[in-house]
Amino acid sequence: MITMQNDSHAVAQAVHDIGSALWFGGSTMGVVGVNSAGRDLRDGADRIRVAGSAWNRFAPAQWAGIAATLLAGVQLTRFGGRRIALQKGFGTVGTTKAVLAVAGAAATAYAAYCGSRIAKEAAEAERRGELIDVIDATTPTDRTPERIARWQRQQRVAQYVAPVLAGANIAAGSRLVQSYRAGATLDGVLGRLMR
Repeated sequence: MITMQNDSHAVAQAVHDIGSALWFGGSTMGVVGVNSAGRDLRDGADRIRVAGSAWNRFAPAQWAGIAATLLAGVQLTRFGGRRIALQKGFGTVGTTKAVLAVAGAAATAYAAYCGSRIAKEAAEAERRGELIDVIDATTPTDRTPERIARWQRQQRVAQYVAPVLAGANIAAGSRLVQSYRAGATLDGVLGRLMR
């Protein structure tokens, strides 16, 4: 039975780490590469469309990574919750990690929502014959219609926050893995008993 639990723990840890890597890496690539790739295009509406299309194509993989992170995180908490609770400091790290994961998922969802609003506002402006002047998918100019620029600014912030939170979640996970080390376990349990 112990071997089965250890095997299940290893699988959950692998799923969690791969999901987190997908989420962090994809979000970072999107912010750095996808959003600015449209700068090579002449038309502002095309800059928005191309980035929106790329993000929409990546969304299923990104949400799979987020789901893997959250669901495997729950499973890892089930496996190690009592051990973490017994070791001083690790319960706080576990709680912080959970908050970071949920906040990162919320930031990702809000970025996607802003992207859908940008696409809608750009399509309506294009139908009205308005000039859509943008630097790239998330960077307006002083001539960008305010309805678009407002959502671009919000999306830009959310898109930068998402990989920061995903990365912080990975760092917190690395700290939690240290709780399995014999020395950390001894220090954590003694720290809990001595307070």
